[in-house]
Amino acid sequence: MAMKKTDLEKNKALKLNNAMKQAGANRAGKGTATAPVADRREQRKLDQAQGLVAFACKLNGELVNELKTRAATHPDGLNGLLDEVIRRGLAG
Repeated sequence: MAMKKTDLEKNKALKLNNAMKQAGANRAGKGTATAPVADRREQRKLDQAQGLVAFACKLNGELVNELKTRAATHPDGLNGLLDEVIRRGLAG
């Protein structure tokens, strides 16, 4: 059974799109994914050795902006600032 010219063109376009997606995925994955993954693993090990645990919560946007502003000048950055503020708050 012969295919119509439009069907042939659609198939060509689908093949081209799939080939472009494959090439893009291969390019983006080479060299970029290996280094950050190793860095993240190493960072996770360092954090665990210090007894640090990830803790996510939702905060008001204005509060987050204020924290980011203050963290810019804090010697230990955002994590250090939050540790200090929470400890002070819990102490009372």
